[in-house]
Amino acid sequence: MGLVTGADARPRCWWCGADPEYVAYHDREWGRPVRDETRLFEKLCLEGFQAGLSWLLILRKRAAFREAFAGFDPARIATFAPADVARLLADARIVRNRAKIEATIGNARALLALQESGATLTDLVWSHAPQPRPRPSTASEVPATTPESRALSQALHARGFRFVGPTTVYALMQACGVVDDHLAGCHVATRGWHEA
Repeated sequence: MGLVTGADARPRCWWCGADPEYVAYHDREWGRPVRDETRLFEKLCLEGFQAGLSWLLILRKRAAFREAFAGFDPARIATFAPADVARLLADARIVRNRAKIEATIGNARALLALQESGATLTDLVWSHAPQPRPRPSTASEVPATTPESRALSQALHARGFRFVGPTTVYALMQACGVVDDHLAGCHVATRGWHEA
């Protein structure tokens, strides 16, 4: 698995296939640096919901997730009570998994505690950026975890975050541009690993 050529004759990473929504996500979002705290928190939460499922499923439900979880505003989510958990479990537009829903609420509280300590999720995530490396050429060269994702997973767990295992965290690092795993030859032009 390597590059696929789309209907527009542009080579892309294998995983986005030909689905228009997936192609747009690949071309406009995946691997682009994200340093906004709320956007980064959303990506962390959605990667947690994705665990064991396909990213395309989560992507198709993203608008509903945003509505159900108050735009991923951590201050609002942190106030969610058992009635909100019940509401979310009844919302067929999102992934109705109690553990993941409760983890998202807990992660909002963990994020607020992190900020109250004078730190930010953005700084924590980006402090685990690896040294630049050559672009992968095939899917087999893209790791599932790295020493940096394992270290970030441990750091998040230590601060009370859940559903942040090393594989989920590596997917987060890819999604928000902390690592750039667009394959060599992919048309998406990324100018650097750590650009703002």
